Amino acid sequence: MSDRFDLIVIGGGSAARDGASMAAHEHGARVALVEKERWGGSCPNVACTPTKAYVVAAELTHDVNALAPRIGVEVGPATVDMARLYAWKDSLKKPQEKWVEDLRAQGFTTYTGESTLVDAHTVQVGDVELEADRILIATGSRTAVPPIEGIDEVGWIDHVSALELQELPPSLLVVGAGPVGLEFGQIFSRLGSRVTIVDAADRICPASDAQACATLAASLVEEGIDIAVSVFVKSVRRDGDEIVASIAPRDGSDEYEVRATQILLASGRVSNIEGLKLEAVGVETSKASIVVDEHLRTSVPGIWAAGDVNAVAQFTPIAQYQARIAVEDMFGEDAPAADYSVLPTAVFTDPELAGVGLTEEQAKEEGYDVEAVTNEYVRRFSYINAKRGLFKIVFDRADRRVLGLHVVSRSASDVVQGFSLGLRLGATVDDLAAMHHVFPTFGEGVKAAAERATAAAVPAWTRSVMG
Repeated sequence: MSDRFDLIVIGGGSAARDGASMAAHEHGARVALVEKERWGGSCPNVACTPTKAYVVAAELTHDVNALAPRIGVEVGPATVDMARLYAWKDSLKKPQEKWVEDLRAQGFTTYTGESTLVDAHTVQVGDVELEADRILIATGSRTAVPPIEGIDEVGWIDHVSALELQELPPSLLVVGAGPVGLEFGQIFSRLGSRVTIVDAADRICPASDAQACATLAASLVEEGIDIAVSVFVKSVRRDGDEIVASIAPRDGSDEYEVRATQILLASGRVSNIEGLKLEAVGVETSKASIVVDEHLRTSVPGIWAAGDVNAVAQFTPIAQYQARIAVEDMFGEDAPAADYSVLPTAVFTDPELAGVGLTEEQAKEEGYDVEAVTNEYVRRFSYINAKRGLFKIVFDRADRRVLGLHVVSRSASDVVQGFSLGLRLGATVDDLAAMHHVFPTFGEGVKAAAERATAAAVPAWTRSVMG
């Protein structure tokens, strides 16, 4: 049995759905969608949506316990009913059968099952062979399991299974101090667990600006979270109800043990490519992800790959963006290349860590004559008793163009997202200093930082007159 389509999309997540929608609605394509496990993908089911629901619950719990008494709001200590929180989180998700129903209502043909590439234009799903001139692979990623002795024997959780817990673990060891590890570490700490976060890198969130990372780390430690960087988890073993982890510092100093009732893995992602038989059709892979060019083309003509599966930038908006680039390349002429130069990102801790453009370190490595200015306080902090924050602008000393913006604050993600357009349009630090702002806001910290760059500079209006 064989079915013919204009496009076969392998996957049911953000990249898959956006790519399928664009192909059908803008190019009139007949599209088949194939998903083996989770219609809708990770973001609405086990990542963005449910995770941020827990972030909200943890922040509310913290504010009731830490802020309310300080400002005269008498509510008593907040405790969390994990079963009810779990039920509320699940109520925000769309049932699997509804995903399929909605996709079919949009005109897509859906298949549930594991996909195998037969050749560059044929996909096997169970007993059915699907044929198309174009194939988009958008199978996403999953938690990487680090090489820790005994890890499979002790039992571990990740961001997916952590969301299924209906009882709060008394203690939690988080392996990985990236966005996922930090968010879940703070969530469970604020809900009542004793949390330790460890990472082999020399700082948390090593892809972010170093000064911003240090500011966030200090805030988390002050809140009661133990953080150890430059260490490896060498081995783990069971001791009754606890997991005992042997921690080995990278500098060769003495190993030590950390005990916890649960261990959460958050040290990386691996692309879901097993079972596709990519090697049989010649699709090039690197470090267990699919290699693509700037148009999301793989090494095999007629096959594209978008989203987490290519490991270029594993974010939901980028998955959607890449899928649209790929579909335009499939069906259009002179399709644009993907551009990641102005990519806002955020870690949804409290305070949030958000950034766009180059870090100070990256700007120096790229040869810019770098200058950076910072501001660490806005009036809004006093209302929530925030003790630490950062608004940092990295700019080119010669033309004063902003190269990067890095913020540690509540609502940092919204602040950075708004200013990212300025970076795309080539704004200078003087432009930011001259802008009007709303008071009191978190975002005004950017203007305050920019003003520090203008003290020794020629005023913007004078420069424009002088040419």
